[in-house]
Amino acid sequence: MRLVGEDTFAGFGLPGTPGTDAFWAAARTPASIPDGDGWVTLFLWRGSDAASIDFESWSEPVPLGRFGDTDCWYAEVRMPSRLRVTYQFRVGEEAYADPLNPVGAGGDRSIAATPDAPPQPHWPAVGADGVLPLPRTRIRWASERLGGRRTVRVHPAGGGGPVVLLLDGDDWLYLHPAMSAFDSAVASGEMPPVTLVFLPAKDREAEFACRAELWEAVRDELLPLVAESGVSADLDRLVVAGQSLGGLSAVYAALEFPELVSRVACQSGSFWWTPDAMGAADPLGGPVGGAIAARLREGADLSGLRVAFDVGEHETRMLPHCEAVEALAERAGATVRVSRSASGHDRVGWRHALLRDVAWALGFR
Repeated sequence: MRLVGEDTFAGFGLPGTPGTDAFWAAARTPASIPDGDGWVTLFLWRGSDAASIDFESWSEPVPLGRFGDTDCWYAEVRMPSRLRVTYQFRVGEEAYADPLNPVGAGGDRSIAATPDAPPQPHWPAVGADGVLPLPRTRIRWASERLGGRRTVRVHPAGGGGPVVLLLDGDDWLYLHPAMSAFDSAVASGEMPPVTLVFLPAKDREAEFACRAELWEAVRDELLPLVAESGVSADLDRLVVAGQSLGGLSAVYAALEFPELVSRVACQSGSFWWTPDAMGAADPLGGPVGGAIAARLREGADLSGLRVAFDVGEHETRMLPHCEAVEALAERAGATVRVSRSASGHDRVGWRHALLRDVAWALGFR
């Protein structure tokens, strides 16, 4: 990462003098130009105070430099080929979406993609001030096993069908427009009708660790409520979709609750996890594949499982953990699909894999 040292804005297709009204009227960033086997991407911020860019799990924060004494702050960021990443600007303690970028993820985040990043069909571009549609059906779930109350939204895409349980459901409701994306994929014939169940987490580290309570509560409490909701839902064909710790939990459920979970879409599963890892100085530095790999090495029959694994190709330290579990799951008899997304550890990079792998888990592709 490096700051732009001189006026190179014209090289990014931005005419005029930085800081003038005419310059800001034409400015649209991020803007990328080729640089060897990757890209250099220009980011702009307009303001009076120093700012920096925070990227989601991809790099350290990048400070912006000021153009003279103007209100134009800028940075030139070296990016690898095939990268899609979430970012935000930091000014003091405040976080902001990029006002020059029409593609957002919630009210204070934006999305950048290198020109060679593969497209993500079905995911509409939503600005930072956009309001995402919400499912009409809400379930008020007061769980005896998990404690607390939570609101679970249910949406019948294409009229409803097999249940797709989306872990970290609030992220797929309020940051990324999963409801619209699934509707589009179903309408285009790339997925059968499904019933989306958006399950929010109250304590991710506790609920998504390798513990039985979550899946006992899903089986005994949540799914009966879905059946009573009035929404068409095929509970006999359940797909669990999870990312990061959610992916870990989904694969754990397939191991320990095979009668409940036999179809999984797992993106960047946290397979470094062991009971001691969360408190370690280097959580990813433990045994390769963590507790899930150890459990698989003990012997397991996964012949009834269809599981799609995806991980960001830029997640260098995650790859060995994921590769170990992928190989062990296939050796245990699971039907396995493996792919890599053009991202780091970032939900925006998993969006296409989510749709594709849910369809595959249902035997549609």
